[in-house]
Amino acid sequence: MARRSVSQPPVLPGYAYVRPLGSGGFADVFLYEQDMPRRVVAVKVLAADAINPEVRRTFNAEADVMARLSAHPSILTIYQAGISADGRPYLATEFCPDSMSARYKQGRLPLHDVLDTGVRMAAALETAHRAGVLHRDIKPSNILITTLGTPVLSDFGIASSLANMDDPDELIAMSVPWSSPEVVSERSTGSVESEVWSLGATLYTLLASRSPFATPDREKNTRELVSARIVKAHYTRIDRPDVPPQVEHVLARSMAKDPRHRPQSMLQFGEELRWLQAELGLPQTPLDVSAMQWGTGVRFDDASTRGQVITTVNPESRRAVRAGKAPERSVQAEELTPSDPGARRALIRAGVIGGAIGAVVIAGVVTTLIATGILG
Repeated sequence: MARRSVSQPPVLPGYAYVRPLGSGGFADVFLYEQDMPRRVVAVKVLAADAINPEVRRTFNAEADVMARLSAHPSILTIYQAGISADGRPYLATEFCPDSMSARYKQGRLPLHDVLDTGVRMAAALETAHRAGVLHRDIKPSNILITTLGTPVLSDFGIASSLANMDDPDELIAMSVPWSSPEVVSERSTGSVESEVWSLGATLYTLLASRSPFATPDREKNTRELVSARIVKAHYTRIDRPDVPPQVEHVLARSMAKDPRHRPQSMLQFGEELRWLQAELGLPQTPLDVSAMQWGTGVRFDDASTRGQVITTVNPESRRAVRAGKAPERSVQAEELTPSDPGARRALIRAGVIGGAIGAVVIAGVVTTLIATGILG
């Protein structure tokens, strides 16, 4: 299939175009400089000839998902989303000058860097899963490197709701070399266990400098042949003397053919990687995972429409309890105002008497202050 040409960079108010960064099947990425605050940003723009209702829905969904998740330190930060002057949707995100894909192709990556990346990605994906989101395209090129040198997960363009993961009508979108057997064979559109496989396959790639089921003979690495090897799922050891057996064991378990034999959550997988770090005498990477309550608000069940905002306040929190008690206080205040005319006259008389007493007390205080010379 012929590669499409890169589209023209759009004119965006408050941004100055710098240069192109790359392109994909449906979108192009450009480097811009933002006027205020002053910083460089990556702008992902839908190609004009690719805009249709389904692609626009997917693009909007990516913006919504990243906005909800990008507070995580290992998820790419989104700054803005909108429609350019020529009608193309765009996302403005932090600029990352490098990726793990480019790094492993340049040379062998140290084991400690790969384990550190694995823990960070497991934490990012566990946070996404707790918010009800599957990434569904975990691979080295979707792990970017920030200007501070830390890896972040990007490209939630084909993310899906955990609630719909068994929907037979759900689109199966995948990058074959890092997809699990059940996804490759189209028995599943994705699951937590299939994401564990993809992260394990990604870490294998970073260590082996090739995907797990690729061979040195490039002619035997067609989509069909690689898919057939993935379905069989025979794990091949990494040919590196500095990769010890316990690392091989954890990676092999993450890529077990039976999903039930893999770690059952990204949290569990991340803890196993941290155990490897401790076992090998390496610094343990923090496993930054959101609290369970953080993902209990708006879910990614249907990004095609945007309805009313749903509260994310825990109904059992003190704030919610106080808010629930506010109307009761108003009712009690109303009950203090009697409806009987006689009672109202009594309250009025009591108010007048109280006011008169207050006036007498104030006058006495003033007189005393004058007598003592405090008030001239």
